[in-house]
Amino acid sequence: MSEAEAEAASTRRRTLVLVNLTSMLEKADEVLLPAVYREVGAALAVSPTALGSLTLCRALVQALSFPLAASASARPDRAKVVAVGAFLWAAATFLVAISRTYLQMAISRGLNGIGLALVIPAINSLVADYTDDHTRGAAFGWLQMTCNLGSIVGGSFGVLLAPFTFLGVPGWRLAFHIVGIISVALGLLMWLLAADPHSKSKSAASAREEARELLRDARAVIAVPTFQVIVAQGVAGLIAWSGLNFATMWLELMGFTHWETSIITGLYLFATALGALFGGVVGDAVSRRFPDAGRIALAQISSASALPLGAVLLLGLPNDPSTGVAHAAVFFVMGFAISWNAASTNNPIFAEIVPAKARTTVYALDKCFESVFASFAPPVVGILAERVFGYKPVSSESSVDMDRGNAAALAKAMYVELAVPMAICSLTYGLLYCTYPRDRDTVNLMATEEDDGTESSAGYESYCDLHQLRCLRPDVGPAPRGGLGAAHRVSCRSSNYENLHPGPRSAFIQMFEYGKTIATLKNVRER
Repeated sequence: MSEAEAEAASTRRRTLVLVNLTSMLEKADEVLLPAVYREVGAALAVSPTALGSLTLCRALVQALSFPLAASASARPDRAKVVAVGAFLWAAATFLVAISRTYLQMAISRGLNGIGLALVIPAINSLVADYTDDHTRGAAFGWLQMTCNLGSIVGGSFGVLLAPFTFLGVPGWRLAFHIVGIISVALGLLMWLLAADPHSKSKSAASAREEARELLRDARAVIAVPTFQVIVAQGVAGLIAWSGLNFATMWLELMGFTHWETSIITGLYLFATALGALFGGVVGDAVSRRFPDAGRIALAQISSASALPLGAVLLLGLPNDPSTGVAHAAVFFVMGFAISWNAASTNNPIFAEIVPAKARTTVYALDKCFESVFASFAPPVVGILAERVFGYKPVSSESSVDMDRGNAAALAKAMYVELAVPMAICSLTYGLLYCTYPRDRDTVNLMATEEDDGTESSAGYESYCDLHQLRCLRPDVGPAPRGGLGAAHRVSCRSSNYENLHPGPRSAFIQMFEYGKTIATLKNVRER
């Protein structure tokens, strides 16, 4: 290995480690508030519906900020974008810690979403660019595992500090201060030590030109059928996961202590971390054996498993703390089984259905669409619990029986919001059997053209050449699976190409539409 290769490998490892640590801290910051819902509710005198609305504020702002993330990642290198995002969410976390009213808390939590929005798409696209099709699932599995470990750290940290007071500062406020300080430190490390494998070297463009190109690329991504299907299932899946944010509150209402609650939820989150890694590794294996269906089937199995396991956990086990071992065991099994999708299927497929230059855009748009709808899930749990299943607001006269009655109501609301969306999610994945192979092959065709030396701006010209050749020579077979190849190209410079060319377009748009047309011709010929 040459010195340059060794340096590149070292930079890759260092960047991936920092990216995983940032993802871990991002998730810790995100779950910290749900972990202290009970204490925040008591301090601000608000109901579960209002507490869920705090998460709604953060999620809505975060969702609306994802286009900003795509735009930011298109200009400087993405490592710097991640660092800036860490600084922004750190500042908002400090504001959450000092909030004294519900309105202040809601505004601070909303600002927190801007920083989180900058970080997530940039992290996903960095991981995708540092890996290939055969290792991407495992890489996303490790990323999801560290992310879920962040949930363990953030959730347990908040739960354990919540009942204490330090120098007159409530423990839950101190937890937000500490996470903010760590976020600043990690942002500095990311700024100084991480690197983007595809540094931007393009000439400067006006803000209007960049916005126009971003909009064109976004339209092209949205038009990809596989993207539409994954976003649709993701909306349902995130609604189900958001409903589980009340798990800590549910356990405490049943009578579990803060320590017991932290152990059970910690085991659950650890199981989701192991499940994500398992899903990523197995996803790579089954995709090699069954390239058109392996990842999809794995996601369907994972989603469907939530229905029976959730029923056992939320409806089948006794509503008291005497069965802590059983609760922990079912939590662990369910966490392991339902956490495969992102690492095994969604994130690897996203990297395969768009060109490398559009990966930040596809991850940003995915999070934008999914988060807008899923952000309404936490308030829905509160509404179902209070208005359908008989949850009674906590008061100074609360008793053990009242708390357990509230726990039962909350469990029923959580199961409704878990089972229905997960069933929809599993069924929606089935559409990928039709869309994914075609969309993946489209991008492979475009990539092969680039590797063979064809400029992206000449995409329509190559299509014109191939189309005219097939019209004149029906005996010419379809393009090989890996791409068109030199044998399938012919010079047709005298063709009326100028009339077919649509004018100045984004290179990505031209390549993508060209690839879709070639893939269609290929499928027709094969039939």
